[in-house]
Amino acid sequence: MTTATNWTNPFLDADGDKLREECGIFGAINATDAAAATALGLHALQHRGQDAAGITSYDGTEFYSRKGLGHVAENFSSPESIAELPGSMAAGHVRYSTTGGAGLRNVQPLYADLASGGFAVAHNGNISNAQALRSELVQRGAIFQSTSDTEVIIHLVATSRYPTMIDRLVDALRMVEGAYSLIVMTPEGMIACRDPLGIRPLVMGRMGPKEKGAVVFASETVAFDVVGAEFIREVEPGELVRVDFGGEAQSLHPFGRHSPRPCIFEHVYFSRPDSMFAGHTVYEARKAIGQQLAIENPVDADLVVPVPDSGVPAAIGYAQQSGVPFELGIIRSHYVGRTFIQPSDGARHSGVKRKHNANRGLVAGKRIVLIDDSIVRGTTSMKIVEMMREAGASEVHFRVASPPTAHSCFYGVDTPERSKLLAARMDVEEMRDFIRADSLAFVSIDGLYRAVGAARRDNSSPQFCDACFTGDYPTSLTDLAHSKGEAAQLSFPDHKAA
Repeated sequence: MTTATNWTNPFLDADGDKLREECGIFGAINATDAAAATALGLHALQHRGQDAAGITSYDGTEFYSRKGLGHVAENFSSPESIAELPGSMAAGHVRYSTTGGAGLRNVQPLYADLASGGFAVAHNGNISNAQALRSELVQRGAIFQSTSDTEVIIHLVATSRYPTMIDRLVDALRMVEGAYSLIVMTPEGMIACRDPLGIRPLVMGRMGPKEKGAVVFASETVAFDVVGAEFIREVEPGELVRVDFGGEAQSLHPFGRHSPRPCIFEHVYFSRPDSMFAGHTVYEARKAIGQQLAIENPVDADLVVPVPDSGVPAAIGYAQQSGVPFELGIIRSHYVGRTFIQPSDGARHSGVKRKHNANRGLVAGKRIVLIDDSIVRGTTSMKIVEMMREAGASEVHFRVASPPTAHSCFYGVDTPERSKLLAARMDVEEMRDFIRADSLAFVSIDGLYRAVGAARRDNSSPQFCDACFTGDYPTSLTDLAHSKGEAAQLSFPDHKAA
């Protein structure tokens, strides 16, 4: 594997130390320029996936697709690119690739010609029994064109014996485990749906007048701001919303009602701060996490310094609660390329210094509280602590705006296998010694829940999916159970939905 590829996937290089959301989705129906609106929406969701982007449109007769590796702007900025995607309905997707999953064949939306007509699907999440379903389908004669677990849904729909498309989709999803938010396009219209626990996010909005306006769906509300759409509501856990070309929207709950378990890490890191999630502004939730962190883990210090950019809101909250001044003691370069060519092993390990640089005049001689959203492998944290000391900080205290990440995610988040997670191998004191900080503390799980509006975690029926912290997975993990080794990732070639 080349160094350039390593920098495309953060967990294939030694410095990869962030959880990565697998993808973002956007869809519009009854829109004058559906593909253009979808491209704008994907721009706003670029943080959720930066390796590839795709859009599929429908003009009432034919489906059209355009896909490309890289950012949305690299593929959908020209008038010519949008002109290739005519029609009043379109859906788009941005993704991170996973091991074995790079390449155009896995770029979504995925499309197939079924007996009932064209079928396109964009998927955020992970099907945790995809390998088992795929094996069964292959034995029945199915021929797969990609290594994405999303294609399993297409084959299940194609082989369903129910008469209508909505019934075939429901039939397919009844066989699926895990997490999913889907935007589906058929000649009859658009279907948006969310898994019964609502693990992955999906919101609904409207562009234009209520009577004849376009209906839009997206992973985050921030996409609506960009296209000028009004946020209506979240798609409910287990809900299917069907919208036809007459503008009529129908809500179905074919899987019954379940206690929702949305991913709590959306509050911590994944969502943009200017989005709404689970009824709360992400920015305010992150500030509240920082305040909880200050209440639970105070320290005598001179400055509160965020690890940019994800640590900024929590650091503001920590500073406000503690009374310790907030300062930008680390300056981030926004021009570090994802495929930066490394001239040597030594340079390869300088990634942190290329991305972050100490504000020496500010931190020299100061007691510093560093605020970051998480510690995954610990390599980045260690290098940032070292950078602060080299800049002259007299003390470096590390505070983390999430509990220790001790378990892998199997619901659409790119995490290392559990043996690579620092918190799975060490207690807090051992982790502090590893990153070489003067002190280390994490927000408690109850503190995290309080920050997002709950009194505490309800251990008998948790309000969020927090499996990466607690190991309490809300669904079965069939593929994991069948894989070799207790801590192994899914062995499905492209084991995360993208």
